[in-house]
Amino acid sequence: MKYTPEEVMQYIQEEDVKFIRLAFCDVRGCQKNISIMPHELERAFQYGIAIDGAAIAGFGDEVHSDLFLHPDPATITVLPWRPEHGRVVRMFCSVTHLDGTPFVHDTRRILKQAIADAARAGYTFFFGSELEFYLFRLDEQGEPTNLPYDRAGYMDVAPEDKCENVRREICLTLEQMGIPPESSHHEEGPGQNEVDFRYSDALNAADNAVTFRTVVKTIAARNGLYADFSPKPLQEAPGSGFHINISVKSGEEFVMQRAMGGILKHIGDMTLFLNPTDRSYQRLGSNRAPKYISWSSDNRSQLIRVPAAEGEYRRFELRSPDCTANPYLAFALLIWAGLDGILNNIPLPEKSNVNLFTASPKELWGLEMLPLTRSNAAKVTLSSDFIRAHLPQTLIQFFCEG
Repeated sequence: MKYTPEEVMQYIQEEDVKFIRLAFCDVRGCQKNISIMPHELERAFQYGIAIDGAAIAGFGDEVHSDLFLHPDPATITVLPWRPEHGRVVRMFCSVTHLDGTPFVHDTRRILKQAIADAARAGYTFFFGSELEFYLFRLDEQGEPTNLPYDRAGYMDVAPEDKCENVRREICLTLEQMGIPPESSHHEEGPGQNEVDFRYSDALNAADNAVTFRTVVKTIAARNGLYADFSPKPLQEAPGSGFHINISVKSGEEFVMQRAMGGILKHIGDMTLFLNPTDRSYQRLGSNRAPKYISWSSDNRSQLIRVPAAEGEYRRFELRSPDCTANPYLAFALLIWAGLDGILNNIPLPEKSNVNLFTASPKELWGLEMLPLTRSNAAKVTLSSDFIRAHLPQTLIQFFCEG
C-alpha cells in the first residue's frame, strides 16, 4: 500500500511508534540505518537527515562527505521483533547531497533509473528471489562457529531438520512485514536453508531481498544461531546461491526469449556485481552452481533455466548470483541487459540439453565460461562498454579494486 508523508506521520502518532529507522544500503548492498524520534520525522520528509558518507563503504571520502537520507513513505513497515509498546518502524531512503541532487552511488536510485528506462520502452520487469543461507552454532562467547545447526539434507523433515522452527519464525515475521514467502525448505547442505518469494516489481523485490537478510540474521540470533549468507561457507558442502527468477511484460504479453539473449550476452560483464567476493568463485562450477554461459528448459546444470510454468508464472531463472550481491545493482543490470536483448533483437544461443556437470569434453566444446576468479571478472568489467554505459565510473572502480 502506498502512503503519503502525512499518512505516515499520523500513523506514527496513533500507533505508539517511538523510533523510526531510516534505512539505506552501502554500495555492496549491506543495510545501514539511523534511528530518529517521531518529532524529527517532518524534518526528515522535508529536508532529509544528514549522515557522514565518508564512513560508508563506497560513499566517498571526507571531502563533501555530508549526505542526506529522504525516507520513502511507501516502504514503512513495523519491525515485529521490537516491543509492541514504543514500536519501531523502518523506511527505505533515497540519498542526496545538500542541494537535493541525487547521490550517484545510491544503488536504489540506480535501480529506479533502470526501471524508468524499461518503462519508457514499454516493458516491465518482475523478479522473484530464492535466497539460500546456512545456520551455524555459536560458541560460549556468542561468536559464530563452523558447526552447522543440523546434518539434514534436501527437503528433509524433523527431527533430522532442526531448522524448521527457525524457518517458521522467519516466514511468520516476513508475513507480518507484508512480505509473504512462497515456500521454504531445508537445502542440500548441513544447516542450509532456502526461502523463496513470489515475484514482485523490481524495486519491491530488491527491498524485500535486503529486508530478508536482516530478518534471517535477527531471527537466527534470537534462537542462539548465526545466519551465514556467504557463497561458500563450508568447502566440502554446497554453496549458497541467490537464484533470480525474471519475467518481462509488455502490456499483457510476456516477452522472455530476447531478454534472455541480452542477459546471456552481457552476463560476463555483470559477473563482478553478481558475484563480488573471492569466495563467490569457489562456489561457481561446483555442487550444481553453473560456470558455463548456457540455457535450457528445466535443467538445473545451466546458467539460465526455464522452469515448466504457464500464464503469470512463466519466467526464467538465473542461477549464478550469490547473496553477497547488492540486489539493487543486480536487478538494475539485469533489466538493462534484458532490455538490450529486447530492443536489439539479440538471439538466444542454441539450447543446451545436456547435464553440464557430467558432460564430455566434446559436449562442452564451444561453450563460453563465466569468469572463474574475481580478478578475471574485474578485467571483463573494466573492458565492458555495457557496464560503462550504465554505472558511474567511480562505482565501477570501487568494485574492481575492492
